[in-house]
Amino acid sequence: MKAAVLYEARNPLVIEDIQLDPPKSGEVHIKVGAAGICRSDLHIIKGHAKHRLPAVLGHEGSGTVLEVGRDVTRVKPGDKVILSFVPFCGHCDNCLEGKANLCNTHADTSGTLFDGTTRLHKGDTRISHMGKVSCFAEEAVVPETGCIPVSHDFPLPQAALIGCCVPTGIGAVMFNAKINPGSTVVVVGVGGVGLNVVQGAKLLSASKIIAIDPNESALEFATKFGVTNTINPTEQDPVQAVKDITGGSGADYSFEVFGSSETVQTAYNSVRKGGTVIVVGLTPLGDDPTIDANRMTRQEITLRGSYYGSVRPALDMPTMVNLYKAGKIDIDNLITRTYKLDDINKAYQDMENGQIGRGVITQF
Repeated sequence: MKAAVLYEARNPLVIEDIQLDPPKSGEVHIKVGAAGICRSDLHIIKGHAKHRLPAVLGHEGSGTVLEVGRDVTRVKPGDKVILSFVPFCGHCDNCLEGKANLCNTHADTSGTLFDGTTRLHKGDTRISHMGKVSCFAEEAVVPETGCIPVSHDFPLPQAALIGCCVPTGIGAVMFNAKINPGSTVVVVGVGGVGLNVVQGAKLLSASKIIAIDPNESALEFATKFGVTNTINPTEQDPVQAVKDITGGSGADYSFEVFGSSETVQTAYNSVRKGGTVIVVGLTPLGDDPTIDANRMTRQEITLRGSYYGSVRPALDMPTMVNLYKAGKIDIDNLITRTYKLDDINKAYQDMENGQIGRGVITQF
């Protein structure tokens, strides 16, 4: 099958034919239908995050079941599915506590499937999996628990985004922060995930949704999803601007959704006394923010991380599907560009160049 392989960080992905082994027990063979262009993969491409190489990246995907391994009961051939990049084991401490997004077994087998081996290879060279998904390819073998069924008429590009940016953003608001109606919310970074934080804040009836981003086009685009106020940090002090908008106090909640020490600090400094800061973005290795710990104590600031929107994929992704079907969230307009797999390096260049919305590979 054709796949995009990363052999070395800071180098282009290589489009080539590789081999995919059949699914083992508890695994599912997927024909990939759509794959989102997400910044988490770019972190690996740029060498800002570690991953076993060579690897087939791509963790935001959807597709159709081709065949199933032994003991698979959740899906059958012909089913359309959302692919979750945190499939769960169901028996580790976090899974048993209802925190499937923090599955220990998944984390302990990073780069492989649950049995510690890969299904991807080129001849004798084994190739790692990204998030047990690896959807930058024509086909994939994934764990059964990483397959979330959807109806046969559900569009695969929209399903792919429910595999990552939609629950990561909306979930951070709904399931992690659990904001109160009427709250003031700051969103630092309005790329694909940030736009879904905006949608989550609108869904939970925030009174003000303030977007901070240096890209004017992204700020304007974000107003279509619920942003009420925009701040360009290259033109004004973003923290002071938030205080001006909120009557001098700062926001009730802030969400960091870009991934840098500077943006984490902006989010931290933008909340009021008793405010809550949710860090969603992944900072590059070694790019650590400096936090005023005394302020955290004296002003009772809550600083918390949110991984995968704190969702339980098997339960909460169907909720995202239903919200989309009911017209409560907009996924259609998140998709602003589509690509062929052959053009994946251009897709990431477009992201780096500040193209708004989400790009999706739809032709393999």
